Amino acid sequence: MASSRAHNLYRRRCNRKSSLPRASGGRLLMAARTRSLPPRASGWRPKASRRGPRPPPPTPAEHASHDLMVLSRALFGSLDEGEILSLAMDHIAAAGPYSAEAGYLEVDGALIPSPGNGLLPAVAVDRRVRELAGEDGVVTVPGRSRGRALGLRGFERLHGYLVVTSRSWPTEAERFLLATLVRHTAAALSVAFAHRLQREDALELHRLREERTALQGRLISVVAELGYQRAVHALMADVAASGGAEEALTRALHGLTGLPALVEDRFGRLRSWTGPDRPDPYPEPDPVRQDEMLYAVGRQARPVRVKDRLVTLVRPHGEILGVLALVDVRGEADEHTLRALEDGAASLAPELAHLRNLAEVESRLHRELADDLLAGTDEASAYARSEAVGHDLHRRHYVVVVQWSNRTADGSFAQTVGRAASAVGMHSLLTRRADHVVLVADDRPHARALYEALVRETGTRSGTIGVSAPCDSLDDIPHRYQEAQRALEVRRHSREHYGTTFFDELGLYRILGPGNDYRELETFVHEWLGQLIDYDSRHHTAMVETLSQYFDCGGNYDETAESLAIHRSTLRYRLKRIRDISGNDLANVEDRLNLQVATRVWKIVLGEGAGERRR
Repeated sequence: MASSRAHNLYRRRCNRKSSLPRASGGRLLMAARTRSLPPRASGWRPKASRRGPRPPPPTPAEHASHDLMVLSRALFGSLDEGEILSLAMDHIAAAGPYSAEAGYLEVDGALIPSPGNGLLPAVAVDRRVRELAGEDGVVTVPGRSRGRALGLRGFERLHGYLVVTSRSWPTEAERFLLATLVRHTAAALSVAFAHRLQREDALELHRLREERTALQGRLISVVAELGYQRAVHALMADVAASGGAEEALTRALHGLTGLPALVEDRFGRLRSWTGPDRPDPYPEPDPVRQDEMLYAVGRQARPVRVKDRLVTLVRPHGEILGVLALVDVRGEADEHTLRALEDGAASLAPELAHLRNLAEVESRLHRELADDLLAGTDEASAYARSEAVGHDLHRRHYVVVVQWSNRTADGSFAQTVGRAASAVGMHSLLTRRADHVVLVADDRPHARALYEALVRETGTRSGTIGVSAPCDSLDDIPHRYQEAQRALEVRRHSREHYGTTFFDELGLYRILGPGNDYRELETFVHEWLGQLIDYDSRHHTAMVETLSQYFDCGGNYDETAESLAIHRSTLRYRLKRIRDISGNDLANVEDRLNLQVATRVWKIVLGEGAGERRR
């Protein structure tokens, strides 16, 4: 493979033709060259003066010396090694009865034949020349006599060989001329070789300089990158060590990137903002869009652009605890900005995980205390535990029950209720039951504040809240819990199912609580509605429900008919049938009051199966 490459290189060097004419009859045809040479060099002699004798013509030796001098100029005038070898082979006859049979150049340690070599003796001559290993020696050339390989030796290296044959025995002068031609050829090859090395060294030097410049640029970039990373890591380590959490981190990110930095909780509520253009008020998050955004960002390994923000999640061990973002309206963020955002999220993750663990421990202690208070517990123990968790039980408390139709009472919904209560300034102990969340709050909730806060949190209005009467002592809490449940049930079965109901505003409905004697209530309902219940059961009608809706609508025919989805005339017919079946007159104040209370007890306390249980 190496020899083939060297051969190709040599052939390219030999492609150029000699600029000198070939020798003929042992003499160079130098007419064209001698025109440009000075008189002495060209052998020109001035015409004899009429007054003096004509100078003698030049001798053969002078002609040979002159031709050798011209050839030497040509050899040293070329910097191509192949051309130099071709010149020497073409004009070797100028030295005497010689013929150049073959020429070789040493290229990368290999002897490469000249393209001008003959074909027939090539194999034998090539083998013999390589056997000489740099020394001169006899070479047998088929069909030729007196063959000899002459080494073209330069300074500390062999440049090649000339294989020369002689038609007759050369004279001493001819041998001298041949040796001189060989030395001049070797010297010219040395000059060409040195020039080639110099050119290659110059090219290599230029390549190395360009490579060095590129490496220096990359080194500078790497050093700058490492310096920036060290600065970011050091700054994030300081943030983590300072315990500043979100505020310290957003300040650090804003200082590093020049962009506003912010931290939100996983629900989209702002926890910290550093930088200009903070929205005031901060927009309320949309739960559905927030979940979609978290899902989209969570699928990517790097920060994601969401409108004008670069967003990444803070999620140690896969659990999303918050959102870290940079506001990049103009799209100026580069790789360093993304790296700083990633490092910031990694730095914030342990802090938020620690806060989450503390919150879970605190929540568990709150929940256990709330459970004991609802079930009834020792006052001294309850006061001591409340002080440990930072809640003042010495104040007047209220029991609040929360139920939402589209949410189960799991840990996530309990957290939602806790955030909403904190948002409206309620200090409370929180726990949960199978289908509702319970708050033991240290103040009476506002009529609509908690409900509206939960509407914003859940994205729906389909929720009901029941609030007990005030608790003057810890022993009252279990009973107040039943009152809150009763207020919630009354609200759920009223015309307006959703909203907040206070037990102390129920009026007559307060006596319909779960603590009363159900047998007495059933007797009362059967006394006033028994005939209607039996009639509905036999004929699959809805007389009791019609009467209940009539009272709920305040006796308004149009509203009642609309709520029952029947015609006004149908409602009139049903009310007439109710009077006929029950024997009670709706126009009588006493009958009307008892019938209304009975329908409420039937619907709220006993349920529609009361009649069946009675039978």
